[in-house]
Amino acid sequence: MNLLKENKVRKNWNYRMRKEIFILDACALIAFFNDELGADKVEKLFKNVINEEAEIFLHAVNLFEVYYDCWKIKGKGKADELLLKVKNLPIVVERRFSDVLLLAAGYFKVNEKVSLADSVALGLAKIKKASVISSDHHEFDILENKKLIKFLWIR
Repeated sequence: MNLLKENKVRKNWNYRMRKEIFILDACALIAFFNDELGADKVEKLFKNVINEEAEIFLHAVNLFEVYYDCWKIKGKGKADELLLKVKNLPIVVERRFSDVLLLAAGYFKVNEKVSLADSVALGLAKIKKASVISSDHHEFDILENKKLIKFLWIR
């Protein structure tokens, strides 16, 4: 095989081996657990992770948002059960809040006027060059239109 063809094959192989990276927004995880519209898309992404085609991250701040929402609606017992279920999902819970994340999240909080939890998810997506999994069009459509972050919409 000549060198040019070999290099082309190698580039294609590297491209195929690259995993898609996603950041899970709280609303998408809530939709999954409540079997709402879009839950099937989240489940498909989890299967992609299991098949080593993708990676999904969730920041602890966004997990807190899901926990709080569940506790408020269904009680502390159900919220604690939800935390156990999250541990069994094929996602990485990012617990660090580095200076880099502080700066990235700060940008979105100040300049785009999003919630604190959303700013953390967006900052993490910016750092990891990831797409945000969400259904939060009213918060994020403007950011997508500005091409600041990529989104994967579940509905």
